[in-house]
Amino acid sequence: MVSNQSAFRPPLVPTWQRWLIYSPLARIVIFAAVAFAVGYAVHGALSSLGWLGNAVTPMQRALDILSIELSSSVIGYLVLVYGVERRSPRELSLRALPTYGLAWFFGGFLLFSTVVGVLWLCGSYHVLGVNAHVDWLPEVLVAGVSAGIGEEIITRGVLFRLIEEGLGTWWALAISAVFFGGAHIFNPGATLWSSAAIAIEAGILLALVFHVTRTLWACIGLHAAWNISQGTIYGIPVSGGDVKGWLQSTRTGPDWLSGGIFGAEASVVALAVCTSVSLVLLVIAIRRKSIVRPFWSRRVSAAYGAIPTS
Repeated sequence: MVSNQSAFRPPLVPTWQRWLIYSPLARIVIFAAVAFAVGYAVHGALSSLGWLGNAVTPMQRALDILSIELSSSVIGYLVLVYGVERRSPRELSLRALPTYGLAWFFGGFLLFSTVVGVLWLCGSYHVLGVNAHVDWLPEVLVAGVSAGIGEEIITRGVLFRLIEEGLGTWWALAISAVFFGGAHIFNPGATLWSSAAIAIEAGILLALVFHVTRTLWACIGLHAAWNISQGTIYGIPVSGGDVKGWLQSTRTGPDWLSGGIFGAEASVVALAVCTSVSLVLLVIAIRRKSIVRPFWSRRVSAAYGAIPTS
């Protein structure tokens, strides 16, 4: 079992500091403020250099997005962990990258390949040809590296982890999943159904991956591989974004099966496949007794001498 190495225990300080600096909500606000300030500064610097705008190449645009999103999320997280929580960010330890990161990257590829395989068996996914000269690197940098690292730090490293610390695992799963799904509501072709599907199939799945492994590299690997497989390999829109993949493909059939213009993430096939994996992870968490109770339940349990964490 992987211990909860990212757990934070506030120091003995006055009550006002515990609420305004060290409480889960305060730390979420601190991270958001730092991330916004850094992202704004980097965006301004790139703009002053003339590196932003419609005239830039796809590769330049990808590097711009990568610079803004990674600098804001990574620096914001390091300030939160080192400056406020006063601990080492073990959930981002590079030692876990070649193990958890690569293993879950491969798992993400298999997961989305399973979705495509089922769509093909159902007569929905069709390969039209191969685009051997596709410019795949910009999409890998944006949808794979940038989204994988940036979104996982924000949603799992900050939101899920801190809400779980205060309100417990169940509330953390629900709130972080709704946030993750809602964050995709303004994507091209998005609907309430597509956002709900992403909240369930990805929001809950990735949160449970973090809960079980306690390393962000597992979430990053899975997230990056899912996006790269979806767009760069199988030629399917990534969360509504049109991409050119190695395979030239199309999907037919009703939207509930194919996912429509939003992509396969809005398909009941992706929902069923990801939910199945989530249920397995949930069983593992329950058997480990790692489900965290809300803080008020832990206080009552501690008062009666019970075990407070599961």
